[in-house]
Amino acid sequence: MQMRWLKNNRALRDAFVLAILGTLILSLAIVFDFHEHLDNFLHSHEYMQMDEIYDAINIMGVMALIYAVRRLIDQKDEIRRRNQAEANMDWLANHDPLTSLRNRRALESSERMLQDRDKDSHHVIYSIDLDGFKKVNDLVGHQGGDILLRAVAHRLQSILPDADIFRLGGDEFLVLAQRPAHMNCLQIGKHIMQTLCVPYDVGGMTSEIGASIGFALYPEDSADFNDAVHCADVAMYAAKKAGQNNVYAYERIMEHRVMRRAETEMALRRAIRDHVITPYYQPQIDLKTGRVHGFEALARWQTGPAQYVSPADFIELAESAGLIVELSDNLLRQACLDALQWPDSVRLAFNISPKLFIDRQLGLRIMTILAETGYPPHRLEIEITETALIHDVDAAVHILRGLRETGIRIALDDFGTGYSNLSHLSKFQFDKIKLDRGFVISFEKDTKQGDIVRAIIGLGQGLGAVTTAEGIETAQQLDFLKALGCDYGQGYLFGRALPADQAKERVQEAADKPTDHHSAA
Repeated sequence: MQMRWLKNNRALRDAFVLAILGTLILSLAIVFDFHEHLDNFLHSHEYMQMDEIYDAINIMGVMALIYAVRRLIDQKDEIRRRNQAEANMDWLANHDPLTSLRNRRALESSERMLQDRDKDSHHVIYSIDLDGFKKVNDLVGHQGGDILLRAVAHRLQSILPDADIFRLGGDEFLVLAQRPAHMNCLQIGKHIMQTLCVPYDVGGMTSEIGASIGFALYPEDSADFNDAVHCADVAMYAAKKAGQNNVYAYERIMEHRVMRRAETEMALRRAIRDHVITPYYQPQIDLKTGRVHGFEALARWQTGPAQYVSPADFIELAESAGLIVELSDNLLRQACLDALQWPDSVRLAFNISPKLFIDRQLGLRIMTILAETGYPPHRLEIEITETALIHDVDAAVHILRGLRETGIRIALDDFGTGYSNLSHLSKFQFDKIKLDRGFVISFEKDTKQGDIVRAIIGLGQGLGAVTTAEGIETAQQLDFLKALGCDYGQGYLFGRALPADQAKERVQEAADKPTDHHSAA
């Protein structure tokens, strides 16, 4: 065994050979009086300076020995640095350099780590997604966002110092903690959420974020670790969908909801690709003349005979899945082509999702579609909700100014139901104010609602903006709005949203005879 080890160790083998060789040379020198012979030789050849040459050879030998020692030290340092670099590479491969937390790769090896521990131990997995981080990041910049993420990591480590904490990317974190029998996982999750919601000091600015947290029990919810992580993610998505700052425990029914949502998203992608989602058109009536003033394009997704997916469902899904740009462009392009079949006096109204107002190229995309279809800009009316104005005021001002300069009219939709205030009306230029249908439906039973409707119409008149009332369903509502001076109206009293061919027929019929205000389609 020892001889095999010596054979495999080159350095030790060389040292052993040199030791034997040195011992042999020393023995021969003693036996043959080598030093005496050498000394006699140097004295007998003094005229050749042989003793000085011998001294020089000795000095060179000592220097060579010193050089060799220094090279050995340098080599040792190089090996140490290489080992340190390899250790650093291994650390970087398994850690997030920003927060120093473990990363997704380290998470993938956590299952083996758990197997090395007590197999009878139980764990809880918390999946954490920060709410509102992107908004804070846009406000304070990427450096401020990095400071905030490091602060989040520090708070997580302070709450659960013995847990394994991972940053999976962006604003997603995961906590793996051992779970004693008495541990209240829901209460711990709420404590994590409340701690993360405490305001942060980011470069002298106070910033606030929220947190959506889902947790799963391992191995109760799943004996497979990776699947247990997925269960925690499913619970987090359910918490996020319910609103900000929620903590949900995993339930099996959540899996079915996620699967249904994934299936719906796939169907939505196919529907957008195949142009199955088409615009329908609800008439907007001039309350003074009773004629069709225009049509509002409304998205309709028909999945079967008399079967439709609610726009409230698929529009929200398109926004969250990043499909809203393609969907809006498709609908606007088709609506412009359909509206070209109407008389020049009939306008097209088109809703723009608030999600699109973060893109400063929105105006350019709209103008590109108008150029492709040949639809005149002055016949297009863009409707925006109040929510679109608050995300990025500067971007909204830039986009709306550019659209109005091309001749496109701007309508403020659902006025009075969100974040509208007088500063918005003074900062932005609107051609039309639309009253939300909630005011129209309830003012007959609530006199205060009637006063609000009267005030909004008066405000529009004072600002030089026309007003449109949505949700008109009865003749009494129509008479009341006409008496107040409301300019336009739409609702079931005048007709439901129509497919393109029926909308064209409606326009032709309206051109032949006056519209009866009190007839419902």
